[in-house]
Formats: sequence, C-alpha cells, structure tokens
Amino acid sequence: MTKKKKDDKTLVEKMLDKANIAYQSYEFPTHAEGDVAQLTVEHLGVPEHRIYKTLVLIGNKTGPVVGVVPLDRHIDYKKLSAVSGNKKVGMVPLKDLVATTGYEHGANTPIGIHARHKYPIFIGAEAEHETEILVSAGKIGRSVGLAPKALAKFVGAKFVDITALEPTTDE
Repeated sequence: MTKKKKDDKTLVEKMLDKANIAYQSYEFPTHAEGDVAQLTVEHLGVPEHRIYKTLVLIGNKTGPVVGVVPLDRHIDYKKLSAVSGNKKVGMVPLKDLVATTGYEHGANTPIGIHARHKYPIFIGAEAEHETEILVSAGKIGRSVGLAPKALAKFVGAKFVDITALEPTTDE
C-alpha cells in the first residue's frame, strides 16, 4: 500500500477534494483472476473487513441498486431486496456492468456511480461503526479511505443490514 502523489488523482479523489471530504489514497497490487483484475490484499496489512466492495444489482421494481459490503462478507439478496423496495434483486451481468455504471469490474465506486446515475446506495450496517473504510477510487488497484458517515452523506446512502457470512442461494 502506498500513498499517492497529489498530482495523480482519480476523478473520485478530485470529487472528494471539491466536496472538502477528508480521505486517504491507497494503491494496491492487483492480479488477474479469469477475465477480471482483483486486488491482492493479503500482504498489505489492511484487514479485509475495512475494504469494501461495491456491488451493482438490478431490482425487479427499482432497476439498479448498489450494495457496499466488506470484502470478507457477501451481500444478502433477500435483505437488499427488502430494504430497496424490490421482491428480487440479482447481480448485473458482467457484460452489462460498464453500460450500467460506467466502471469496469473491480473499479466500481459508490462515489462515481452516485455522481453519474443517482442509483440507491446501501452500505452494510457494520461500516457505520468504523472510523475509516476503503472503497474504490474508480480505478482498479486504487482506493480511498474515508469516514463511512461522510461517504454515506456524500452519496445519499443508508446504513442497513445487507451482509451475510456465506453466499446467499441467489449468488
């Protein structure tokens, strides 16, 4: 994990600067896993429970919804369905992800998605009690660490119980 130079900022970092939201930039090594790049986090000293993944799903009534959960957890489809006003949600197919969010797999960020699309965003309830969580900075291998409450306020997100320890049957 390295601190980024100020002149090499992602659009997400520039948005946070403009909004005067304090954050820390992180860069993680990545590795290819199938057709997608994945973070390599096991050697960086950052607990996976503090690094959050941004998952984009389609609700049968609302259309796209965004769930933000720790790397060491899974999204609970039934819980997300209930809090988002849907009867059913399912992951956006990988082939449709860029068209839906503007980001490739591994770079989805609640900050950029909110700026572009204003989809409803739900953050796992456990984040509310953390002092800092890391979310993607909109580029694979780049993250920003910030206060979860500042993130939620900035993107209009709600803290809700949407996580599971094991994959749900719909995953």
